[in-house]
Amino acid sequence: MSTPSDIDAFDRAILALLQRDNSLAQREIAEAVHLSAPAVQRRIRRLQDSGVIARNVALLDAARVGRPLTVIVEVRMVSEQRAQVAPFKRRIQEEAAVQQCYSITGDGDFLLVLAVASMDEYEAISERLFGADDNVERFRTSVALGTLKRDFALPL
Repeated sequence: MSTPSDIDAFDRAILALLQRDNSLAQREIAEAVHLSAPAVQRRIRRLQDSGVIARNVALLDAARVGRPLTVIVEVRMVSEQRAQVAPFKRRIQEEAAVQQCYSITGDGDFLLVLAVASMDEYEAISERLFGADDNVERFRTSVALGTLKRDFALPL
């Protein structure tokens, strides 16, 4: 696994470009960072193999694919014991509408971000994820009214 010290200025420049547009041709990246295309290809492969580049995906516009509602849910568990939380974690992993899930500090134990088509869909999902689980003490739901920023690019 790479450490921040293993990533040099060329790697950072390549990563910055890929975070903005992952469909850039390696030739275009090479021109932008002043390296040869084979050198860029080797660097990208190393960054993938080391896990720095975790996945290559397309970011979709949720509303244009029929999921206009973003729902944020804070979940508090009765018990945080591994065996008690495992079924909840499995359901979260299997639920396609869950876009992100974080284990958090503070009053809650988990914070989820969901993309849903309607409040009816969210109600059905919340029943599957939270309602039938005796280990869910409570969950608090917020619906996003708008999006100020939606970006997964990391500062380099």
